[in-house]
Amino acid sequence: MVKEGYYFGLPLLLAGGAALFLRWDVGAGALIFLALFVFSFFRNPDRLIPAAPGAVVSPGDGRVVVVRDEDYDGKPGKRVSIFLAVWNVHVNRAPAAGRIVKMEYRPGKFRAAMRASASAENEQNIFTLATESGELVFKQIAGLIARRVVSWKKPGDIVERGERVGLVRFGSRVDLWVPREAEIVVKVGQNVKGGSSVLANWPTQKMMDRSESVTASDRNPVAAGRQF
Repeated sequence: MVKEGYYFGLPLLLAGGAALFLRWDVGAGALIFLALFVFSFFRNPDRLIPAAPGAVVSPGDGRVVVVRDEDYDGKPGKRVSIFLAVWNVHVNRAPAAGRIVKMEYRPGKFRAAMRASASAENEQNIFTLATESGELVFKQIAGLIARRVVSWKKPGDIVERGERVGLVRFGSRVDLWVPREAEIVVKVGQNVKGGSSVLANWPTQKMMDRSESVTASDRNPVAAGRQF
C-alpha cells in the first residue's frame, strides 16, 4: 500500500474504533468499512513486467474505453484511453523504459472520466517519454471523484518499463499516445493491468534493422549460410 493510504485510512479506522468503544455500532461499522475501502484503494501490488522487446505496457489498471487514430503536436499517432473505477489499483506505471523529457501539469475540470472530453478538459499530468523507439506520451487524468493527480517523478528521470510513477486519487483515467508505426494490440472493452498488460508493440530501430537484415538474408542464400 502507498503511504497515502495510511494518511486517509488510519484516521477513519481510529474514529471507528472510538465509535465502537462508545457503542455507536452503526457509525463504527460505517467508519471501519470506509477505512478498509481506503486501504484497498491505495493498494500497491507487485506486477510481472513483460520483457519482450518493443512492448508498451498499460500505465494503469482499468477498462479500455478508447482506441483511435489521433495526432499529437502535429504528429500522426494512436491513443488508448483507460478508465479506472474506484475499485481498481490507482498506482500508475511507466509504459516503457526511457527518460522523462517533459512533464506538464494542466489544471482543468473534473468531469466524469468516462466522458470523451475528459482527455482534453480535465486536470492532468502529461509525461513525454523518450524511448529507444522514439517519444511517446502518457497522461494521468483526474475524474469526477478524483481531485488530485500525483507524480513521483520529475523531468530528466530515467524510468524502467512498468516502474511506478505516481497515482490518481479515486476514480480517474489514463491515456497513452504512440506514433502511428506502433501496433495497438488491445480493443475497447478489454480490462488491463498497469505494468503487466501490453497495449502496443513498437519495435526499436535496432529491431527494425535486424528484421531488414534477416529479410535480405532470406533473399540471398549465400548470406543466409544455406546450401542447395
